[in-house]
Amino acid sequence: MNIALIGGSGFVGSNLLPALTARGHHCIVLTRDPERCRHLRLVQGVQLRRANPYDAEDLQKALEGVDAVVNLVGILNERGRSGKGFHKAHVALTESLITASKGAGVKRILYVSALNADSQNPKASHYLRTKGEAEDLLRASGLQFTIVQPSVIFGVDDSFFNRFASLLRFVPLLPLACPGARMQPVWVGDVAEAIATALDSRSAIGQTYPLVGPKEASLLQLVRFTASAMGKKRLVIGLPDPISRLQGLVFDFVPGKPFSSDNYRSLQIDNVSAQNALPQLGIDPRPYNGLMRSHLGGCTHQSRLDALRRSPRRRY
Repeated sequence: MNIALIGGSGFVGSNLLPALTARGHHCIVLTRDPERCRHLRLVQGVQLRRANPYDAEDLQKALEGVDAVVNLVGILNERGRSGKGFHKAHVALTESLITASKGAGVKRILYVSALNADSQNPKASHYLRTKGEAEDLLRASGLQFTIVQPSVIFGVDDSFFNRFASLLRFVPLLPLACPGARMQPVWVGDVAEAIATALDSRSAIGQTYPLVGPKEASLLQLVRFTASAMGKKRLVIGLPDPISRLQGLVFDFVPGKPFSSDNYRSLQIDNVSAQNALPQLGIDPRPYNGLMRSHLGGCTHQSRLDALRRSPRRRY
């Protein structure tokens, strides 16, 4: 198949492309700036194609000759607090993609959503509500859709364990918001294999697949695991709920938004599922502790070696 990917240069996309090309598919990464994604040209069977995903007419031209589309676009934070950024990235883009796909004759769309996405929950975060709205659009589109709903995705280049590792490398004490939030981290390799398998399966059409790992843990346990894997003795203190909420409100105005009020609302809903589609798709879920302990420990060792190389040589 000729498979187009929107958001294909990101963390999941970079792992998905080899999984798809290994199955003999030709992949087209749609991007507004091909130069920023030129490293993907090194993957055999991958083509870069310029397109504005928010312009249905431009997107339709880019989808000519495509058999299926994978939408990987997702943001965890936005500028401001209104929800407009989430709506644009998740809902408006999906509307544009549906229109463009119909115009180009593309019948198959696979959407990477989020566990607990729900457009009808007024207490849910903008992130989860708009992901749910995008799902609703696809279900009503008349196209052959498949939706995957992963828990937090981990891997050597993730923005979850690695983000906390960056903090723990320099601070002796870490106050942690929403420490009791439950998660089932799922390996990016398993997510990529699930997407590739679903695209090859007619029975996956019309299905919604929750994707979770085999180990459930609280956010506090995951952050303490990160410190342990790095070989760092760090005091990680869970904040009570009122202070967690206040931290989110304050960090709404911090550049880069390391945490936000929308993140706080997302963490009020446990990111776990009793159902897991990975075994159904023939995949044995990989736990986070083995792979990430090796990676985080290796990073610490490598950082020490790099520091020694940068330091002036001692003279005796």
